[in-house]
Amino acid sequence: MDTFFKAALAAIEPVDQALAKQGQAHLDNLTKPQGSLGRLEELALQLYLIQEGQKLSVDPMRIYTVAGDHGVNAEGVSVFPQEVTRQMVLNFLNNGAGINVLAETVGAQLYVVDAGCCGGKYDEHPSLIQAKVAEGTANLAEGPAMTHEQCVQALNLGISLADRAHEEGIKVLGTGDMGISNTTPSTALYCAYLGLEPESMTGPGTGLDKDGVISKANVVHKGLAANSDIVKSGDAVGILAALGGLEIATLTGLILGGAKNRQLVCVDGFISTAAYLAAWKICPTVREYSIISHASAEPGHAAAVKAMELKPYLDLGFRLGEGTGAACAMFLVRSAANMFNDMATFADAGVAESDV
Repeated sequence: MDTFFKAALAAIEPVDQALAKQGQAHLDNLTKPQGSLGRLEELALQLYLIQEGQKLSVDPMRIYTVAGDHGVNAEGVSVFPQEVTRQMVLNFLNNGAGINVLAETVGAQLYVVDAGCCGGKYDEHPSLIQAKVAEGTANLAEGPAMTHEQCVQALNLGISLADRAHEEGIKVLGTGDMGISNTTPSTALYCAYLGLEPESMTGPGTGLDKDGVISKANVVHKGLAANSDIVKSGDAVGILAALGGLEIATLTGLILGGAKNRQLVCVDGFISTAAYLAAWKICPTVREYSIISHASAEPGHAAAVKAMELKPYLDLGFRLGEGTGAACAMFLVRSAANMFNDMATFADAGVAESDV
């Protein structure tokens, strides 16, 4: 398992920044004041570098919504019972969830992945990938959530999902999650990787009241203390194993795999950004292949993206997860590519350029 993972990391290469000059020159020659399409131009240039100076291509796009359960649920950190994870997976497969509607609206393929749900196998379904590493994690408040082997297996699963998509012609990936209590491991990861405090990072998740949020922050403190030796070691994979979740580790691998395959990865909200953080700590080059799709309404998200010096593309007040924010960002991705490819240049349109 470690051999596959290490080989994938070794295959991740930075984009060729030498291409930026010609990409920017093309953007500046389009019939508009320079920079007037703002971050859409920034996104187009990122795509241009990822796709090595070719005409931009973003279709087909695919979202993987990855599900897993969490032992820390026993600490009362969610208002929903653990069974809801499994129930929501079935809802995804019945096309009943928010991500189903938004993925279809943007024209993205949607696959649901069981990386670690409790309750055994699901019935087979064409949109379901059954790759269960374990039936949920251990309780991170008492010790490591995963063994090293489980964590690497989940990372490799994510890389293989990116590889499968790449083999099937997918240019743009989106990350999505489902897992009752998964804001708790995500919060713990933010605190461990970025040195942030649980009190400022802990939010209501699925709807905790003020006292519930305080209790949840205390659980994060317990998890950091129970795994303090690993946290202090600074080992990025070790921290992910100790404090993360099977779906989070899988999404981490998906982001790493996307970078390896030169796919743009649209990172969803609070949980997916924690997976991005883990991937970035493992391999900083993933920054060149990823965008933070939106600003989560979960309170700690703003502090986390600020600490990573990132800026989300959208701010819609979302806190659903599932990949919903990533789906909405895909509209921007398609818009950026079409603007770059199809907008007339000054010479094409016979429009005089600015004298300034």
